[in-house]
Amino acid sequence: MTEERPDTGTADRIVGSIVDSTGISRAKAFPAHMLPWFAEVGAGASPSWAVFCVDDHLAFTPSLSVTGDLRLRIDRDRLRCVGDGIRWAPAGLYDQDGTRSSLCTRGVLERVVDALAGIGVQARIGHEVEFTLVGGHGEWAAYGLGAVLGQDEFVADLLRAAAGAGLGIEQIHAEAGAQQFELSLSPADPVGSADDLVLARILIGRTARAHGMRASFSPVPVTGGSGNGAHVHVSFTRDGRPLLSGGDGPHGMTDAGGSVVAGILRALPDFGAVLTGSVLSHLRLRPGMWAGAWCCWGLENREAAVRLCALTRGNPHGAHLEVKPVDPSANPYLACAAILGAAQAGLVDALPVPAEVPVDPARLTDAERAALGVGLLPTGPDDRLTALASSRLAGDLFGPSLLEALLAVKSYEFDEYRARPPAELAERFRFAWTT
Repeated sequence: MTEERPDTGTADRIVGSIVDSTGISRAKAFPAHMLPWFAEVGAGASPSWAVFCVDDHLAFTPSLSVTGDLRLRIDRDRLRCVGDGIRWAPAGLYDQDGTRSSLCTRGVLERVVDALAGIGVQARIGHEVEFTLVGGHGEWAAYGLGAVLGQDEFVADLLRAAAGAGLGIEQIHAEAGAQQFELSLSPADPVGSADDLVLARILIGRTARAHGMRASFSPVPVTGGSGNGAHVHVSFTRDGRPLLSGGDGPHGMTDAGGSVVAGILRALPDFGAVLTGSVLSHLRLRPGMWAGAWCCWGLENREAAVRLCALTRGNPHGAHLEVKPVDPSANPYLACAAILGAAQAGLVDALPVPAEVPVDPARLTDAERAALGVGLLPTGPDDRLTALASSRLAGDLFGPSLLEALLAVKSYEFDEYRARPPAELAERFRFAWTT
């Protein structure tokens, strides 16, 4: 539970938001005196919210159309002050009888966490946030001191806003792309970590606007430039003991830790439409982009889809995995649910750890990659849709109603935009995921 923090000014409105099938946050607001109502009764929300597309088209299905109603209720325990009299909280979707809706993406993650706990496993997740400032100026060098100091007022105000909202930021730096930053959030329980990622993007967007800029969370804000990722760092324990260290496997992994790695790698091709499902994502998910395009794992291997960060003095949070393909167009609740659900499946099936790839897979020959079972993650629209639709794990994790919504949304988006030039798509959707 997160303690409610007092506002520094007059809190006169409450904003509650969900994240939809296309990764966009959608919200409603109440006056502050209606806080109990917003938390206990909720605001009306059409089931059609589940089938909004990136361009606000409604991808209606036989089950999801103009009829019916849901309630959008905030999690009062996670209220955070974001400034200017606004308090924000993550929300869930509920049926009229008060039960959690099958369309609630936050509820999906809660169920997966409970299922992991059922086999005695707990996870903690820390997110990386990459974004590009549009309207910024000055010289830029990747990881450059001058680049950070050139935006010092923005950085200082962002850190102050995060501290006021109780958001743990562990570091921030200039990234490879012009006016691109990355910040790392403190690890938390999986649901809380996804909430924190939504909050971080709110604060980044508000701070950028206050400085006359806009923050883009597009996977590809400018064609030919660096893409934005949303890497997920995850660790696992069972009965308080880590699964990724203290064992006899590669780099100290336990047998269960190896099964976690194997489960995630087995499932990644099925979840491309969830983790990298925008009409721009395929432009980022390429070899040489440090985006994890190769479906393999390796110690500190930034070209592998799963990078192992082993237990060392330089890793105070302990051994964990970085799942690299995820980008900011992904719904963080569904992305985390897919990763954790895949890990659980690997544990239940007691999968052996796959062979490690200790080098850039692009340097291997075709025969060497085939021997290691290494291939590229699917990026074609039809491949991603077919994989998601035929995935038993996706059906088990998401349920029929939400999977129907996801497939409808992605089918429309891919059909509508697959033939458009990349530059046109980058410009049109540069701020689609900005809050």
